[in-house]
Amino acid sequence: MEIQTIDKLQKEALKKSSTDFLRLGFALFFMIAVLTYSFFSNGGVPNNLFLAVAALIGAYMAMNIGANDVANNVGPAVGSRAMTMTTAIIIAAIFEASGALIAGGEVVNTIKKGIIDIDAFGENADHFIWAMMAALLAAALWLNFATMMGAPVSTTHSIVGGVMGAGIAAAGFGIVDWGTMGKIAASWVISPILGGIIAALFLYSIKKTIVFKEDKVKAAKTYVPIFVAIMSWAFVTYLTLKGLKKIWPQVVEVLNFIPFISIEMSKKPTLLVALTMGGVFAIIVYFFVKNKIKNNTTTLENNKASVNTLFTIPLIFAAALLSFAHGANDVANAIGPLAAINDAVVNGGISSKTSIPLWVMAVGAIGIALGLALYGPKLIKTVGNEITELDQIRAFSIAMAASITVIIASQLGLPVSSTHIAIGGVFGVGFLREWLHIKDSTNKIIEKDQEIIKDEKLTLNAYKTELQALESKETQLPADFERIAILYKMIKDENRLIKSTKKHIKKTKKVQYVKRDAVKKIVAAWVITVPAAATLAALLFYMIKGIMI
Repeated sequence: MEIQTIDKLQKEALKKSSTDFLRLGFALFFMIAVLTYSFFSNGGVPNNLFLAVAALIGAYMAMNIGANDVANNVGPAVGSRAMTMTTAIIIAAIFEASGALIAGGEVVNTIKKGIIDIDAFGENADHFIWAMMAALLAAALWLNFATMMGAPVSTTHSIVGGVMGAGIAAAGFGIVDWGTMGKIAASWVISPILGGIIAALFLYSIKKTIVFKEDKVKAAKTYVPIFVAIMSWAFVTYLTLKGLKKIWPQVVEVLNFIPFISIEMSKKPTLLVALTMGGVFAIIVYFFVKNKIKNNTTTLENNKASVNTLFTIPLIFAAALLSFAHGANDVANAIGPLAAINDAVVNGGISSKTSIPLWVMAVGAIGIALGLALYGPKLIKTVGNEITELDQIRAFSIAMAASITVIIASQLGLPVSSTHIAIGGVFGVGFLREWLHIKDSTNKIIEKDQEIIKDEKLTLNAYKTELQALESKETQLPADFERIAILYKMIKDENRLIKSTKKHIKKTKKVQYVKRDAVKKIVAAWVITVPAAATLAALLFYMIKGIMI
């Protein structure tokens, strides 16, 4: 029996190791292909070796973004079993790559968030190239480590830390815009709190209007179309503001061909235009969903599980749209520094903004999709299963929080992280479940235990009074001594019962739907992301400088 067990373990280990080698092989093949293409396509450019190595690091960074950051978009949907892991990876990979290629933009800020002043480099393009390479590699290494540890962290904060650390190493502390860094640090608190509150509010609203009702099917017919319409409004607004801003002029040209639509040409969409577009889609979706549910409610059972199924399709759309917007925005974390290095090598100068060659954009898009497919499942499981238990309604609330929080924060000028918002949403629905458990389901248990304690205390006081009276008698009979002994035992038993009942109340209140170890690990990773990436980038800059000089 033991030999069979050992043989089975060996087979499992070999299977796992072969899978790991296969994944590593695909990753290395992609990075070597990028290195080779960059080297030979820029063969006539001086220092093209720097650009080729930078392209390899950019490919590595893009894969780490896919492995770590994309989990936030699809993790809740997978955890709620709205779709399988394979379906989630396919959908996310397609829409991440599409977002990066279609709406990633032709121009990006080479220095993410403007955290350092590139004028401090002067005309020294070499130091700038080394700094960007160090920043990119440091961010990628930190993301790789975080993924191995199962901690979803912000890729934006990783590259911000890398750029800051490399910039300080290259030109001193004066190069950093510390006001901007203060805002980024504030996002560590703002993002998860906003995401958690909004997710919890939506979950509570759905529970109050549908789940807690006796006739859940009737309530679902009324309120599910409203919630899905709100979701459509939020996502179209979010996608317009964050996913289409780089191709907005082309979008306006297409929309203006539609009769009765006239949108003023602008570089990027305004909030009013985005809200209007979202509102139009929301109205269409409301009537579509209402009609669909009206035809299907005859097959629905009057329970929560049945109501959950109504949110499955909206969740799949949410995962796809979040992935598209994420690809459009966060691809710059991988290709921004790479585009800066490309511009510096090809043109021999330093620019705060630069055009992105198609091959650089493709590196980011394909790298994100490949990283998700090869190494994404670990973080998807963490977000979907290992923080709190999710169902479709809870996952729907998290997706809502992800879109609405970004809309609110962007208009208020608050710096937020999409990673922190999504994880904050998971925390929010988990802690709401704990609160509702204490507030509702355990109230009867606690009240019953409290009544027991109250009755036992009355009995205990009666025993103590009788005992005191017997012990204060001047002349005690043998029967009195027997009664005193019995009273001492009864008082001891009453105290033991009261103590155990109090422990039961405490245990009942202490129920945890959010795994505290996961919370501590993730929050710790958030806090140290910027300083860890900065320190690593500074060390890498000095190492590159030492090699080159």
